Amino acid sequence: MKKKKDNKANEPAINSTELIEAMNALEKESGIQKEYLLESIETALVTAYKRNFDCEEENVKVTMDKETGEIHIYAQKEVVKKVENEKLQIKLDEAKKINKNLEIGDTAEIELIPRNFGRIAAGTAKQVIIQKIREASREFLYNEFNERKGEIVSGIVQKADGGVVIVDLGRLEGVMTVKEQIPTEHYHVNDKIRACIIDVERGLKGSTQVMISRAHNDFVRKLFELEIDVK
Repeated sequence: MKKKKDNKANEPAINSTELIEAMNALEKESGIQKEYLLESIETALVTAYKRNFDCEEENVKVTMDKETGEIHIYAQKEVVKKVENEKLQIKLDEAKKINKNLEIGDTAEIELIPRNFGRIAAGTAKQVIIQKIREASREFLYNEFNERKGEIVSGIVQKADGGVVIVDLGRLEGVMTVKEQIPTEHYHVNDKIRACIIDVERGLKGSTQVMISRAHNDFVRKLFELEIDVK
């Protein structure tokens, strides 16, 4: 009986061309620098390699060509006369087989070709790109709303239980603390209200938190200006 062929062992490596095209498109659309993405992916691939191949102690270097997306993995070892740690050191005569110009004290780079690393690399690269897109999106929103301090915004009340009021502003939620509420007003879920952006903060995991107010002097002044413009 013929042994079933292990397709996973022969799975193609990461599609480098598609990866580079995706990074080029991201750079144009969102302003995320390709070099920044490459560095982040290389760093993540080092971690992925060490985790999957149980070599935490080794010095590993991963490079990705910015034009072709081709990935190379190297074990970096110090060139020495006598090896005391095989994971971190290499004898001079062995090092010269890799690069005849190497001398004692130099670093030899031994290329590794780990089995099935293509699948690991593809998944890692995808995770990094998704993470960087999220980070860029959060940064964009933070900068946009930070520049809008003092503006009046409209939104729908999402939470109003006598304490903090949460208002849906579209792409973000506005937070109106008790002291920023007008004491005589009562807010209800689905109420449409206007408020003034008084501050923009970074929340958990880099999220943007917009602080709004209906009691701030800027709100009264801006509202008065709007009324005059309408008339």
